[in-house]
Amino acid sequence: MVSRNGALERAMICLLRENPDIPNNLPMTDEAHFHLSGSVNKQNMRYWSPVNPKGLHEMPLHSPKVTVWCGVGAFGIVGTYFFENDNKETVTVNSERYVTMLEGFVEPQLRRLGIDPTALHFQQDGATAHTARNSMAVVREMFGTVISRFGDIAWPARSPDFTVPDFFFFFCGGFLKDRVFRRRIMTIQEVKQAIVDEVAAIDEDLRRRVYGNLQTRLLQCIDVNGGHMPDVIFSK
Repeated sequence: MVSRNGALERAMICLLRENPDIPNNLPMTDEAHFHLSGSVNKQNMRYWSPVNPKGLHEMPLHSPKVTVWCGVGAFGIVGTYFFENDNKETVTVNSERYVTMLEGFVEPQLRRLGIDPTALHFQQDGATAHTARNSMAVVREMFGTVISRFGDIAWPARSPDFTVPDFFFFFCGGFLKDRVFRRRIMTIQEVKQAIVDEVAAIDEDLRRRVYGNLQTRLLQCIDVNGGHMPDVIFSK
């Protein structure tokens, strides 16, 4: 989806052109549900389909799942973080749990990587857990620039063509999903271990090529006025 008059896309393109080092300072983040049944989705997911949009997509009822968060940057991957309680049971992502993750996991991980969070452009989508008042207060204090709903740079709703987790990592590109479910997985613990292993195996060259694709996607979204992108713009 293109924002009104393409303002966000043009702002992002200017940011990328003025500072070619931005990919080294731009973690793009999101959560996804990985079901034991082999499906991957998120609460407000939108996608293009070549088939009848009114068709039913069957899934096993109450399929066990894990909810995993990752921050993907050209500099590396922050994560994986699983939202679960003390009994290792998956829990819903709310603002309190999101803040706990940011303060207790994300910031320490970044500093272990030698990265100052205040030097980063931090991207998150407009999910309520991300943009609640207490969440935004922590995000604004922790990071230099916030790219999000209510952030320093606004982020358009329903824009899976833009973010690395959406178009490549979790959903449209399905890279992580494909790698995880190549394995013969029988338990939730095996799902979690497969996610951890496959994220760790993603190398710097692949991350940089994906980020090199971001500006092309922004331009393409403007060109098609938010319509269906004709192909996945990603060179192997």
